[in-house]
Amino acid sequence: MIRQKVTLKNETGLHARPASELVKLSNKFKSNIELEVGEKKASAKSILGIMSLGIKVNTEIEIICDGEDEQTAMNEIIEAFNNNFGE
Repeated sequence: MIRQKVTLKNETGLHARPASELVKLSNKFKSNIELEVGEKKASAKSILGIMSLGIKVNTEIEIICDGEDEQTAMNEIIEAFNNNFGE
């Protein structure tokens, strides 16, 4: 299991379009991928779970990947966050 923190830079927060991009990306991997914000945790493979976290700009998010392709998953997810999901 690996963990890494990232800060969301999207001005509009993690709304429906970037959340759906994150779900699509996360579902490429066999690993379990979760997002943790404060006391809340949700699967990165569930759009409803991500949306329930209510992530706004400059929110610190801990990404947790656990499984056989965890490092590749983490690298690609961090890259997506750094690229603001193409926005």
